[in-house]
Amino acid sequence: MTPAARRGAWVAATAELGLSERRACRLVRIHRSVARYKPRREASTELLTRLRELASERRRYGYRRLAVLLRREGFVVNHKKVYRLYRDEGLAVRRRKRKKLAGAERVIPSLPESRNQCWSMDFVEDSLADGRRIRVLTLVDNYSRECLALEVGTSLPGARVVRVLEQVSRIRGKPKTIVVDNGPEFAGKALDAWAYENGVGLHFIAPGKPVQNAYIESFNGKFRDECLNEHWFSSIDEVGAVVEAWRQGYNTVRPHSSLGYRTPDQAVREEKDLALGLA
Repeated sequence: MTPAARRGAWVAATAELGLSERRACRLVRIHRSVARYKPRREASTELLTRLRELASERRRYGYRRLAVLLRREGFVVNHKKVYRLYRDEGLAVRRRKRKKLAGAERVIPSLPESRNQCWSMDFVEDSLADGRRIRVLTLVDNYSRECLALEVGTSLPGARVVRVLEQVSRIRGKPKTIVVDNGPEFAGKALDAWAYENGVGLHFIAPGKPVQNAYIESFNGKFRDECLNEHWFSSIDEVGAVVEAWRQGYNTVRPHSSLGYRTPDQAVREEKDLALGLA
C-alpha cells in the first residue's frame, strides 16, 4: 500500500470510526508524521486549466512539448511537474503502435549544414469519408525541418510535383539536392527535366528502403499521427484547409526535439541572425 493510500485509510479510521490519531496510525501501520503530511506542490488553477486546454487542442504532443508551450506563455514550470500533472489529470493518450519489420536496415542520414542543401519529398495516402482515395505530397527541408509544402489531390502526376517545386523555389530558393523514392511521379521525365534545367540533384533511394529517406519518413509519421488520423474528411477542399493549417502550426508552434525544442521558424530566424552577425 502506498503512503497516499495509507493516509487515506488513516483519515477514514479517525473520521468515520472515531479512533484516536495514535491508534489509527498503529492500525494502518503508518508513522504520525506521514499521516499529517500535506503536499505543498499545489498546482495553480490557471496552470491546470491551461494544461487541459493545450492537451485538448494538441492531443498528440505529449507532456514535454506541452511544457515548452506553457513556458512560452510565461508559466514557470519544468517538464517534471508537467509530467506529474499530465499523468494525474489523465491527459495522456495511448501511443499508436508502429509496425516493425524484422531485420530492417538502419541508416543514419548525413546531417545537412544549411537550409536548401537537401530537401526530401514523398507521398502520404489517405481517404475521404466516402471512400475516395487521396494523396498528399510532402516536402521538407532536412536542415531546418520546415514543412515546405503539403499538396493535396486525388492524382498528383509529375507535372504537378514540378509546379509545387516551382512555387516553393520562388519563395525560398532552389535546393542543391532532393531525396526521393522511385515512384513514377519522381522518376518520370517532368521532374528529371526540371532538376536538370535548375541544377538540382535528384538522389533516389534504393527500392524498398524507405529508411534511407529518414527525414521525410519521420515527418510523414508525425503528419499522419497528429493531423490525418485526427480528422474525418468529407471533401478535398476540407483536407487542403486542414493540412495547411497544420503545416503552419508545425513550422511556427510545434516544438521539435531535434531542434532543441525550438520551432523550424525559430531555427531559420536564428540562422539568418547568425549570418548577419546579430546573434
